Amino acid sequence: MIDLFIKPLFIFEMANNHMGDINHGKTIIREFAKVIKKYREFSFAFKFQYRNLDTFIHPDYKNNKDYKYIKRFSETRIEKEAFKQLKDELIRFGFIAVCTAFDEASVDLVEEHDYHIIKIASCSITDWPLLERIAKTDKPIIGSTAGASLEDIDKVVSFFEHRQKQFTLMHCVGSYPTTDNLLELNQIDLFKSRYPKIRIGYSTHEEPDNLEAIKIAVAKGATVFERHVGIQNEKYKLNAYSSAPEQISKWLSAAKEAYVMCGVSNRRREISQKEQSDLRGLQRGIFAKTDIKSGEKINGEKVFYAIPNFQGQLVANSMSKYLDIMAQKDISTNQPILAEDLQISNSRDKVLNIIKDIKELVLESGIKLQNKIDFELSHHYGIDQFYQYGCTIMNIINREYCKKLILLLAGQGNPTHTHKVKEETFHILYGNGWIKLNDETRDFAAGDLLTVERNVPHSFGTKTGAILEEVSTTHIKADSYYDDPLIDKTENRKTYMTFWIDWLEQPIK
Repeated sequence: MIDLFIKPLFIFEMANNHMGDINHGKTIIREFAKVIKKYREFSFAFKFQYRNLDTFIHPDYKNNKDYKYIKRFSETRIEKEAFKQLKDELIRFGFIAVCTAFDEASVDLVEEHDYHIIKIASCSITDWPLLERIAKTDKPIIGSTAGASLEDIDKVVSFFEHRQKQFTLMHCVGSYPTTDNLLELNQIDLFKSRYPKIRIGYSTHEEPDNLEAIKIAVAKGATVFERHVGIQNEKYKLNAYSSAPEQISKWLSAAKEAYVMCGVSNRRREISQKEQSDLRGLQRGIFAKTDIKSGEKINGEKVFYAIPNFQGQLVANSMSKYLDIMAQKDISTNQPILAEDLQISNSRDKVLNIIKDIKELVLESGIKLQNKIDFELSHHYGIDQFYQYGCTIMNIINREYCKKLILLLAGQGNPTHTHKVKEETFHILYGNGWIKLNDETRDFAAGDLLTVERNVPHSFGTKTGAILEEVSTTHIKADSYYDDPLIDKTENRKTYMTFWIDWLEQPIK
């Protein structure tokens, strides 16, 4: 199936602006087809409205023109064969076909005429008999929200989500035209945060010359936009909230400008070489605070940071806990620390390889994690022996109670240690392995519960990989006592890191 929403979608709502005149309707389609030619970065649709007037209007009121909607609908009536001609016309000009159905019989006609998308008007957003019929179609659904309470919108979103329907929710204000003080564009933010699994759009009724609202809607992340359109001539007038072709051209141009200004989405922008060069000039260079001898390890105590920096010089921004820097020649006080005078080893590549393996374990397990993850790599005998001795600890909660996730890669073991304050229970979430309590070793598998009481020496490991949920009393850093005294003498045996959940979806680099 073609993704109709792969580009921002702009829907031209004809409503009753065809004035019941099929030729006028075709003229509207053709004139707006000319407008869209220079906006290839967008997708475009025309939308009609279907009402089966023979049953939509009560039989006792069919000829009663005191009700403005009955009067308007009756005077602009087009028979279904004529609507089919209009639909074929918009397809001929490359538009996506959208139709609002106001009753169940109209849904039947939408299916018969084979529209791409079906729309629910704001007045129908809680018309449950109609929604039940629409949910039986195989078409993407767009719903407008003017006048609906948040409780009602929740119900509608749940209704379509539970039926696995492709649903787009439109912020909309039912004031014609909508003045600036009533636009309420922050509702787009509300919908995006409250309904993260669905597409959010903006159905607009502001005056046609208002070009600011569309820019704001784009910036807030709406991706579907709807606007009433028509053409005025000596015979037919346009209402105050419908746009003529030249106004739509300006409206689309404003949207395009907004997309250019907003830039990329859901990823970090590209940084140009010029920007990097300009910023480099403002970075502090690294200089020798004292005389440094060849073969000496360089750390923060032996250097200072100042501008200017010079070509080939290390800068403060390049200093990292992962770097091991050794001087390869004598460096005098106040002299720049140049890369060519150093031997630099970087343990970051080792850490990144570990993170890649952890990522694979998490994805393989199917365990769901919170958005922001603080974790530590425990490498008891140094990073080089992490795959033999160590584990990864994700810190979830540490209050009067504590929850952690302990990730063990294949072949890893956690050395024997004791807690004097903390008591812990392990719930095995994934994989299998072994645990040693005092001198007794037992196997564990997913679903098992293992309790480690205070002052009980314990170690654990796995041959194939495992994830343990630790539930315990408060964790205190100084409360782990290892049997091997060499562990306490190991420098930097913890690497602390923070990731956001999208690290599971993106390449580690």
